[in-house]
Amino acid sequence: MVVPLLDEVESLEELHKKVTEAFKGRFEPELIFVDDGSRDGSWDVIEKLSKQYSHVKGIRFRRNYGKSTALHHGFANATGAYIATMDADLQDDPLEIPLMIDQLNEQGLDLVSGWKQNRQDPITKTVPSRFFNFVTRVVTGIQLHDFNCGLKVYRKEVVERLELYGERHRYIPLLANWEGYHKIGEKPVKHHERKYGKSKFGISRFINGFLDLITLMFVNYYLQRPMHFFGTAGIVSVFFGSLITAYLVFMRIFHDEFLSRRPLLLFGILLILIGFQFFSIGLFGEMMVRHRRDTKPVSIGETTNIIDTE
Repeated sequence: MVVPLLDEVESLEELHKKVTEAFKGRFEPELIFVDDGSRDGSWDVIEKLSKQYSHVKGIRFRRNYGKSTALHHGFANATGAYIATMDADLQDDPLEIPLMIDQLNEQGLDLVSGWKQNRQDPITKTVPSRFFNFVTRVVTGIQLHDFNCGLKVYRKEVVERLELYGERHRYIPLLANWEGYHKIGEKPVKHHERKYGKSKFGISRFINGFLDLITLMFVNYYLQRPMHFFGTAGIVSVFFGSLITAYLVFMRIFHDEFLSRRPLLLFGILLILIGFQFFSIGLFGEMMVRHRRDTKPVSIGETTNIIDTE
């Protein structure tokens, strides 16, 4: 189980207790706390738990890198056949995880995502989240109610293929789907009010999430064929620029109008120049893709260094 955290010192011992109770009678879960640059003493608690319990591990970042990076390194150091993620603020219920693992196996799924159906958060978080999830469903075609839910369970091979950074943790189901893991399930889960500390949610994270969605969709569809995007934009721009210019030339020849008095002429020429710039960018992108294909070494696997927790 991977638990990314930032300044959650009050919650950690209670969370460990709840996780242990949730798996009592089944097996002892590996619990990896990833301290993403906390300044409130969270790392001291993690060290204490690690010394007391062999199944508790810790990864520490000297500064804040973000949840995606924390999950990436947590996944790299996890050893179980199933990997669960949850937030450290005690709003997620660890009792849901064994049920999600059962659902994963019974339905033959690649991952199960939680759905905070009855979310215990203020309206300032719930309304933007619902809008975000609606837009993401429409854009990606993946019918999940709650992309933001931190409570998820994966098969090990799924997370091994993921590359996380920025705000990409919000789109793990989408990234998994693009890697060929199409069997994605969802489970309504209990959600509790925040007991300690304060939420890290802010408008900047909301905006960054949408920017990352745009980036992901663009990269997925056009990374290997940039000319298809920039070339199309170039054709459209040159077409309308040429149309405007041809119209003005016609007016000059047959109606004796002075083109210098028509700002539309400058606009038409500008569109043509922008169109050729789009073509140039597309060609340059194609050259980079070709060069990358020619120079990329053949690899049958990847290795990741263990993160120093000192």
